Amino acid sequence: MSKTAIVFPGQGSQFVCMGKTFYDEFDAARKTYEEANDALGYDIARLSFDGPQTGLDRTENTQPALLTAGIAAYRALCGKVQLTPAYFAGHSLGEYTALVAAGVIEFRDAVRLVRLRGKFMQEGVPEGVGKMCAILGLDLEAVTVICDSASLDAARVVPANINTSEQIVISGHAAAVDIAASLAKERGAKRVVPLPVSAPSHSPLMEGAAERLDAELEKIKFGSFNAPVLTNVEAEPLTDPSRVRELLKLQLTSPVRWVDIIKRMRADGVGTVIEVGPGKVLTGLAKRIEKEMNALSLSEAGDMDRVLEALR
Repeated sequence: MSKTAIVFPGQGSQFVCMGKTFYDEFDAARKTYEEANDALGYDIARLSFDGPQTGLDRTENTQPALLTAGIAAYRALCGKVQLTPAYFAGHSLGEYTALVAAGVIEFRDAVRLVRLRGKFMQEGVPEGVGKMCAILGLDLEAVTVICDSASLDAARVVPANINTSEQIVISGHAAAVDIAASLAKERGAKRVVPLPVSAPSHSPLMEGAAERLDAELEKIKFGSFNAPVLTNVEAEPLTDPSRVRELLKLQLTSPVRWVDIIKRMRADGVGTVIEVGPGKVLTGLAKRIEKEMNALSLSEAGDMDRVLEALR
């Protein structure tokens, strides 16, 4: 019998009204939002359900909102079926959601922590200094060479999200990202798409934010894992609570190795990946990385029956 993995989306999957169908239908989801509101000291439910989008898109709001939506959906699912996933994983911010689901970080601690993470990322780089851009149609080796060619001592760009073998997001100083984007077009990229983000995640520009985050991580008590988490930094199963702080700090300046994560799942016998939380980005990526893998999303309460059927 094939194994199941649970994955959680990251920044970019947010939309106004996300999580509301779970809130309306499941008591566990409502309690999750109440717990988040209490931990944060403001109404994350109202912002998530009513917007405005500009407020939801602020990094310090986006991160707790996505984490809350993911855990609300996950708790709703757990109320319907006894889950024994082989692995958890999350894309960038989603790794925090995965760690909550794995029992490693208390939800109240996590929702406060990711709000600070977003704040530190926002404040770490002045607006306009950093940039992220998606390159489609070139492999990692080609993109790495392009980033090296576009980087100078004062302006660097690096591969940030390895989403598929030919969908790679680059991140860094805006000037270097623009040079890399032009080089990518010259060298045959199918598309080059600037991303509407306010912080150049997973790049050296996040070093200051990583140091501030580390001081907050030091205050967190990490519990035991109820299932391994495949981390963004290593794409290897993590079960040692003593390494969580180190890897979450490194995550801000290291690439998200999503291709390696999905391939590791498949190699270890995972046949079904369920994306829990807003959107279907990771569902699509999983199908492109491993075509034989069954991937589906639990983005809305209406997806529940289909997910339960797959789990059966």
